[in-house]
Amino acid sequence: MREELGSYIKLAADVVRGVVAGGGEMHYDCEQVLLDNGSQQENIWGANWYPDEQRLEFEALINIRPHQNNRTMMIQDPELRTQIDKLVRSIFEGKSG
Repeated sequence: MREELGSYIKLAADVVRGVVAGGGEMHYDCEQVLLDNGSQQENIWGANWYPDEQRLEFEALINIRPHQNNRTMMIQDPELRTQIDKLVRSIFEGKSG
């Protein structure tokens, strides 16, 4: 997946089911994989994983959701960012909560 996308991986995380889809050209592609596999859109958030730096960035077009009090591409809720960070790291770094 990383060879195709360069220095980062676009992903979508379902914070209720605890699953992540990554490697799409757009975050939307990852979101669609999760939706096709039973996730609900309101539980899916987009992010970018930078493996060389072991860093997560919480910015994606799919995060713009005024009805969920998120009016920008950046995830506004710090608790939600922490939840996504723990989930993604548990998968990509093999660490749990």
